[in-house]
Amino acid sequence: MTAWALAARGGDPDAVERFVRALHRDVVRYVAYLSADPQAADDLAQDTFLRALGSLHRFEGRCSARTWLLAIARRAVVDSLRYAAARPRLSDVPDWRLAVERAQPRGLPGFDEGVVLLDLLAALPAERREAFVLTQLMGLPYAEAAALTDCPVGTVRSRVARARATLMDLLSEADPLTTAPAPAPAPVPASVPAPAALAA
Repeated sequence: MTAWALAARGGDPDAVERFVRALHRDVVRYVAYLSADPQAADDLAQDTFLRALGSLHRFEGRCSARTWLLAIARRAVVDSLRYAAARPRLSDVPDWRLAVERAQPRGLPGFDEGVVLLDLLAALPAERREAFVLTQLMGLPYAEAAALTDCPVGTVRSRVARARATLMDLLSEADPLTTAPAPAPAPVPASVPAPAALAA
């Protein structure tokens, strides 16, 4: 991907297309988690690639192209949140999350699990959620995630560990079967003969 980015910087249109295709899914997932707005993910991804392609001439390959691009995506999300805070948008539905879920296709493998994961991730503090998404869902090495979020590697590891612990707690709270004690066997009434008596 980094080689494609460097070739794209040199004006190779085929490298531009390969670079965008290779990283498009990662960018969409990342901005969706950061913004907590699935409806805005495509627009934010498009904005990210427009910014990246416009500044390819400054990319020198000192870090991986993915880390460089996700840093641009992060800035695009921050700018979008600042803009939304300054100019709130009105919605014609009371709950946009519910509207998005209703618009999604049902019955696909993993759909319900994906909705549950989004809800669980939304319960995490933003810094822990970002560290978890980068390393556990997108597969970035801890060092790259640290460079992207501008914090020490140890901090990223700590945030991921705390995110995991919180998610495990939330899962155990949501699943009563994992926390409920096994029911005690029902007492045998005196009028029912014991198994040994039946065998005799």
